[in-house]
Amino acid sequence: MKTLISIVFILSFSLVTVAQSNRDKIKTLKIAYITEKLNLSEKEAQKFWPIYNNFEEENSRLRKEAYEARKKINFETITEEDAKQILKEWRLNDNKRQELENDYINNLTKVISAKKVILLHRIEDDFKRKMFEEYKKRGRH
Repeated sequence: MKTLISIVFILSFSLVTVAQSNRDKIKTLKIAYITEKLNLSEKEAQKFWPIYNNFEEENSRLRKEAYEARKKINFETITEEDAKQILKEWRLNDNKRQELENDYINNLTKVISAKKVILLHRIEDDFKRKMFEEYKKRGRH
């Protein structure tokens, strides 16, 4: 029994490590892709990446928070009052995300041009599309 538990633990840890490793690889690729496509100077990159990473972490936290709240909703037993409270919380989360986005853009325009900020959105979309295409390709083989 202990052997079985040990094997399950090792396999679970290995899967988490592989998933984390893949996330780290994707993040590294994304950093290189954005740096190249935005043509960031060394000085710009030093100021840009802390702002970008902080936004990504905070936005991810808010998205996860919203997702976890939606998962907890029991549609079988929810009351009208509960639903109103949930909608209020959703709007609050949306407002926090909008405020975060506004601060992010304001902070970015202090270190890179407005043109590069707009270009960043296109570059991120291009990167996501390329990653999705790669994912689809690998799924076929």
